[in-house]
Amino acid sequence: MTDTRLRRSGEPAERRAVVVTRAESADGPLSSELRRLGLQVLLWPAVSVTAGDTTALEQALRSVERYDWIVFASRNAVAPVIDVLPVRPPGLHVAAVGQSTAQVLKARGWDVDLVPDEANAASLVNAFAALPRKPVRVLYPASSRALPTIAEGLTRLGAQVDQVEAYRTEAASLNVEDCRAWIEKGGVGAVTFASPSAVIELERALGEQDFDRLLSSAAAVAIGPTTARALAERGRTAVVAESATLRGLALATFKLMQTRH
Repeated sequence: MTDTRLRRSGEPAERRAVVVTRAESADGPLSSELRRLGLQVLLWPAVSVTAGDTTALEQALRSVERYDWIVFASRNAVAPVIDVLPVRPPGLHVAAVGQSTAQVLKARGWDVDLVPDEANAASLVNAFAALPRKPVRVLYPASSRALPTIAEGLTRLGAQVDQVEAYRTEAASLNVEDCRAWIEKGGVGAVTFASPSAVIELERALGEQDFDRLLSSAAAVAIGPTTARALAERGRTAVVAESATLRGLALATFKLMQTRH
């Protein structure tokens, strides 16, 4: 699916498109930011976010008073928790990875006690390490594909961490033939990745050969270092957004595309 490009004065008449690989619709936050910047958007959702098996999460939330902290690494984990607990329990501290996740929590009436300087798991663990009083028990509602970085890092600090599934991240169904047609004609200027899962699933959907062809002619733009690492493992160096937010990802892509024709 291709969105109509918004022309900007002073820009070349022809400009290659930007691929969005995250799970969102044509009016999703990243696509909208890119279009506002005058970029043509191709929606290639490599992953989909679906409801998970929340049995363990709901059980943990029924005895939430046992926990000192709850950690949100993604905005996708917010709704499954707040649907069960609309009001933040007294005495429960809240940490969020990234300002975008913190904003979603605040919009639902949950104040946030800790947001690390950088929106990644390692920065969150470092922020906890700097606290004068370390967490004792932590609830971590996470993706079905969440990396163990947060749970392992907090465990090393002496915390007991209960990582439970809040939602599922799965492969999406791509129109691979349409994707390959864009690759064949060299019509893609940049590919945005907002998670390691998107890297993994796009490569799986296209096949290693076409994935390499795509990123040989188009730049890879990653939302943060963890996603960039997934690309590096596949031999690709990514441009990393200065701010690990969707707006930061869009701005990094725009700056890059200013130099590409």
